[in-house]
Amino acid sequence: MEYFDTIVIGGGPAGMMATIASAFYGQQTLLIEKNKRLGKKLAGTGGGRCNVTNNGTLDDLLAGIPGNGRFLYSVFSQFDNHDIIAFFEDNGVKLKVEDHGRVFPKTDKSRTIIQALENKIQELGATILTNTEVVSVKKVDEQFQVKSADQIFTSDKLIVTTGGKSYPSTGSTGFGHDIARHFKLHVTDLEAAESPLLTDFPHKALQGISLDDVTLSYGKHKITHDLLFTHFGLSGPAALRLSSFVKGGEIAHLDFLPNQCQENLKTYFEENREKSVKNTLKGLVPERVAEFLAGDKADSKIKQLHPKDLENLISQLKGMEIPITGKMSLAKSFVTKGGVDLKEINPKTLESKKVPHLHFAGEVLDINAHTGGFNITSALCTGWVAGIQSPWD
Repeated sequence: MEYFDTIVIGGGPAGMMATIASAFYGQQTLLIEKNKRLGKKLAGTGGGRCNVTNNGTLDDLLAGIPGNGRFLYSVFSQFDNHDIIAFFEDNGVKLKVEDHGRVFPKTDKSRTIIQALENKIQELGATILTNTEVVSVKKVDEQFQVKSADQIFTSDKLIVTTGGKSYPSTGSTGFGHDIARHFKLHVTDLEAAESPLLTDFPHKALQGISLDDVTLSYGKHKITHDLLFTHFGLSGPAALRLSSFVKGGEIAHLDFLPNQCQENLKTYFEENREKSVKNTLKGLVPERVAEFLAGDKADSKIKQLHPKDLENLISQLKGMEIPITGKMSLAKSFVTKGGVDLKEINPKTLESKKVPHLHFAGEVLDINAHTGGFNITSALCTGWVAGIQSPWD
């Protein structure tokens, strides 16, 4: 039986940052990860480039975390996105900012970020144990006992950073929720968030087309971002963000030209009345979208269109209807909505209100954020705050 001051279960961004914070504040710390390598899910983020944070304001951060983001006020007052940027730059990682405030390593490789975190853990003298699956956790006489297949570790403090249930191939099996339930904590219902949308729509014509800064809306929810048409429906940030607000059976609307009003478009068509419908549309949208919207009127001149047809064309550009039939399963979604109930967690320390020195960080909590650096920000910041709490207080 081996003793540590603090044990962290789960080697994703929250777990790595919790280990760093814990070791930085002088705690003998053990990080246990069941995969061969740390950061398996992190390796695939941002298309393998690792969108490590977002450089926006506090308001931008909270807007990017629709699932209980306000709970993180206290966390962000201790460690926020600007601290993340400073941390990586102080540890030799050059960063760059792209559209929508997304921050990436200049190398465009997620390995750069994972390596920097690993190096810092080793530099601070914490212990990393990979290829080790935890089979049970219990508390005996004020100490946690963490059991793997062939070892038992004990600690005064335990931090659970095992992620949600999305992408189980990366190791996110919901084990952290089982730990919470074992300690009689409530876990809210889990569902897919940041999920590609399944649509009842003629995808074949538009499959593979990506659109920049279009507006996808349903009811009061309007998301302006990039969108990708796929063989099953819609993906890209606009679709992923809207997925938090739909279940299937809704009609979404796609505005191809959010910066143009209907009156401007009427003027544009009037100015191009001698041109064909297809060529006129090509001045506004990609060629295949132009062909799709023009339909059998592609070669007609604008001036030959019936006023109703022209009106219909403009309303398609400003609000094409897309019936949503559902979203991808939790296993194929980027984020888990739901998790350890925040009513049972102290927002300043991320400690369980019921079980002293039991902390949770990252996606195991009932917090879900948009892609674009917000999820990783939530994970890194909650990891740091969970890590700095002393087990001796």
